[in-house]
Amino acid sequence: MTSGGSSEMAAELKRASDAFESQQPQDVLTEAIKRFAPKIVVACSFGAEDVVLVDMVHRIDPSIPLFYLDTDFLFPETYATRDRIIQQYALKPAQVIQVQSLLTPDQQAAQHGPALWSTEPDRCCQLRKVEPLTRVLKGYDAWITGIRRDQSPTRANAGLIEWDSKFQLVKVNPLARWTWADVWTYIKVYEVPYNPLHDQNYPSIGCTHCTAPVAPGEDPRAGRWKTFTKTECGLHKS
Repeated sequence: MTSGGSSEMAAELKRASDAFESQQPQDVLTEAIKRFAPKIVVACSFGAEDVVLVDMVHRIDPSIPLFYLDTDFLFPETYATRDRIIQQYALKPAQVIQVQSLLTPDQQAAQHGPALWSTEPDRCCQLRKVEPLTRVLKGYDAWITGIRRDQSPTRANAGLIEWDSKFQLVKVNPLARWTWADVWTYIKVYEVPYNPLHDQNYPSIGCTHCTAPVAPGEDPRAGRWKTFTKTECGLHKS
């Protein structure tokens, strides 16, 4: 798409997003799926917001796939949540897309040094998250994410539907207007399987090396890259 085409698409999506501001996430999803299926996919980290999206999408169109970025450093609880989600929604293997880095952990250590996450976390995220994400999104016209405006200042202006200039496709954020309480109300009402680490003060869950529990009153993403100023892995532009 040309830069002019991108600008026109962004403006069109902004109008659509504004029109959905007073509607429910399911309305946003229904319209997005209607417009973009089968070239639409759910990005799933198996965190609270993402399991809500899996449940919502399944109720609208159970054929929509999800992908997850398997960095090789996810918590055992995250893999267990994946398995529970697969079982709960009877997802077929083709609907659960495992996306991995081109480098194994050993290859990464050999090329970039051991414990890259502790010395150059941005490079580690680039190798294990951003590049794999770039690769998987090339097969789609739109992706669905669980970002919310109150998660962090870098997400405060997220639209419900927007043009993702970084990855050059449509980005759908149905939960952008929701609060953390809204997410958990949905999980409890619909009995959605969730990562048990959330019950241990992990509101945001990433890799084992770069995720820590959060103290009461702290920013929900304060447990990510705790010894760095970094708050985003590069998947969502600020």
